[in-house]
Amino acid sequence: MEQDKKQKGLFQKFLDFVEWLGNKLPHPVTLFAILAGLTLAASALFSLSGVSVEHPGEDNETVTVTNLLNSDGISYIFESMTDNFINFAPLGVVLVTMLGIGVAERSGLIGAALKGFVLSIPKSLITAGLVFAGIMSSVASDAGYVVLPPLGALLYMALGRHPLAGLAAAFAGVSAGFSANLLLSGTDAMLAELTTEAAAVLDPAYADTINVALNWYFIVVSVFLLTLVGWFVSDKIVEPRLGSYNPSDADEDVTADAEGIQKLKPIEKKGMIWAGVSVAVGLILAALLVVLPNSPMRGSDDLGNYMDTIIQSPFMDSLVPVIAILFFIPGLVYGIVTRNIKNDKDVASQMSDTMASMGMFIVLAFTAGQFVAYFTESNLGIVIGVYGAELLDTLNLTGIPLIIGFMLVTAVINLFIGSASAKWAMMAPIFVPILMQLGYSPEMTTMAYRVADSSTNIITPLMTYFAIIIAFAQKYDKNIGIGTLISVMLPYSICFFIFWALMLIVWTLLGLPLGPDSPINYPQ
Repeated sequence: MEQDKKQKGLFQKFLDFVEWLGNKLPHPVTLFAILAGLTLAASALFSLSGVSVEHPGEDNETVTVTNLLNSDGISYIFESMTDNFINFAPLGVVLVTMLGIGVAERSGLIGAALKGFVLSIPKSLITAGLVFAGIMSSVASDAGYVVLPPLGALLYMALGRHPLAGLAAAFAGVSAGFSANLLLSGTDAMLAELTTEAAAVLDPAYADTINVALNWYFIVVSVFLLTLVGWFVSDKIVEPRLGSYNPSDADEDVTADAEGIQKLKPIEKKGMIWAGVSVAVGLILAALLVVLPNSPMRGSDDLGNYMDTIIQSPFMDSLVPVIAILFFIPGLVYGIVTRNIKNDKDVASQMSDTMASMGMFIVLAFTAGQFVAYFTESNLGIVIGVYGAELLDTLNLTGIPLIIGFMLVTAVINLFIGSASAKWAMMAPIFVPILMQLGYSPEMTTMAYRVADSSTNIITPLMTYFAIIIAFAQKYDKNIGIGTLISVMLPYSICFFIFWALMLIVWTLLGLPLGPDSPINYPQ
């Protein structure tokens, strides 16, 4: 018993250290501003030092570092500032996608769909259903964080089970499974754009072949793997460890909610039915744009292969607006049926509220856009990529150990920087070219990043929604704190990371494509 207390004390000290160290980091907006400044300083230092490398993608071409602090460089900084912001790839992608998703979320469609799914499955499958619904909720960006964990806790409490186990299962699905889905989402589009920019540093021609569905095959299979792993961890590890629950620890209002939890109202069911009809019609119309011969969004018949005319088509290049429309229409239909949308002003208001919630992302995009542009303009990406590849080659760190090492680095960084887009904006320009040099495609590097990033989301206090989850949990246990929540979620993080990484390794050994026209290896 004394040993258990000692171990718990040491673990708590470690968590306190992680929290302390993480809180010492500046805000991501400030962090990107600092990185932009360091890039400018590095460009001057390496340029004056005469650093140069042979371009890995071009024969007999020498690449030198461009000094961004000389007369021409300073002119570039001021002249390009607006363009760097506007042309920051994820900016338009995320905002356009969220216009459609925002209507679906604020009209109530997404919340009703998640609630209807979870409440309609057998009690024996409630854990698997919660994890699965959490994973699928990533199509709606962050909506799952505020809908599923409290719903999972209420369901478990109503069933006489420990509510924190239900909250943990839902939280694991929403956050640790954020990069798995049966559908494409704004996350795919955002990461694909950052990957494309990073790959273009080394090989612009190859970068033009990267599409939004770069990891789609892998993330589809990942849904089923993570659902099974999450189900096992919840029922066999987490819930038994939590033990029996004392309802007196809960707030009176959640006790009443648990006792009175009900299924979807008739008007909500009606809205879901009509929204489903609109989705089916939308999918049919979308298919007609690309499937039939001479369709307006179909690729050139000169490509020969039928699948190539679909994969390399205007339709695939337009998945962002397609996704936005496929969320907007059913959201609009649901809102009209349920009277949550009464006129065009309500729609405009919902879209406006969604954009208002993206304010921090827009500010982040400004400083991140400057950093990415300076990094590209200075040629530091190519230089670091070549030297990094040579270093890894010297260390003989290649193949599967290289991928595992990269994933571990990503997992550690994620403990201190919560935003997936922020981390990838920093890491992609460095690691994508390095791994391309060592034979791994940008698509593969992106998927390895996503596995490590998602798996550790649930154990970092710096993740945006971590504080909200604690607030939900404290409704059922007033004494719960950061350490308690992390200790509950740690088994999910470890198991997700191990099994997901093993799946990626097996996928790599089999040489399976990660998505449409998305190979494992980079052709050299």
